[in-house]
Amino acid sequence: MTQPATVLAVAAHPGDFVWRAGGALALTTSAGGRAVVACLSFGERGESASLWRAGKTLDEVKAVRRSEAEDAAAALGAEVRFFDAGDYPLIETPQLDQQLVDLYRELKPDVVLTHSPSDPYNVDHGVAGDIARKTRILAQAAGVPGPGDVLGAPPIFCFEPHQSEVCDFKPNVLLDITSVWEAKLAAMRSLPAQKHLVEYYSDLGRRRGVQAKRNSGPNLGLPVDAYAEAYERVYPQVTTELT
Repeated sequence: MTQPATVLAVAAHPGDFVWRAGGALALTTSAGGRAVVACLSFGERGESASLWRAGKTLDEVKAVRRSEAEDAAAALGAEVRFFDAGDYPLIETPQLDQQLVDLYRELKPDVVLTHSPSDPYNVDHGVAGDIARKTRILAQAAGVPGPGDVLGAPPIFCFEPHQSEVCDFKPNVLLDITSVWEAKLAAMRSLPAQKHLVEYYSDLGRRRGVQAKRNSGPNLGLPVDAYAEAYERVYPQVTTELT
């Protein structure tokens, strides 16, 4: 790719793009590319328990989670767009679908990151991923209204769910994020409403780093203390060289 990539991450809640794809977003922006997050809800009902226990109102919870997401995106060098579609449950609507089609047409992303289809612990995640995959197809159709030209065929990578072993998640891509780990860590620490997850995802990053080093051998020269993120590719890779 001759120009810096544009990466679009479609996430159900504010924390999702940080825990699961923060490294990919930071890698993009550190290389001069553009990273945009479509945050479908504020996670106000299902992922803000500490704020409700503190006596916050719904509007106050949304405001806090919006601010946290903006701080986290800034730490990654990313932009964030909020759709305020509600959570627990996140419900697909024609309006939300059209907003995503419009965003695809506007950005023309080179890569799309989103949730995997199955997550029995969080119904919103599968819905958000389904919307992202569906609207990517709709944005490719000339007969579907939307701004600008139709979308090409950006690859979609599903990022790792919280408990992959029960979500039928089969990682076939391990992304080395060692060089931007501190940026991801800063983004994770920008989410005090879910601060209990920082150590969990730090540990996961280390474990995926060990796996990345083992799978790459000496080819990439990963350090002993490598960090990585796991992804599952949706569509086949098109290539002129097997590497």
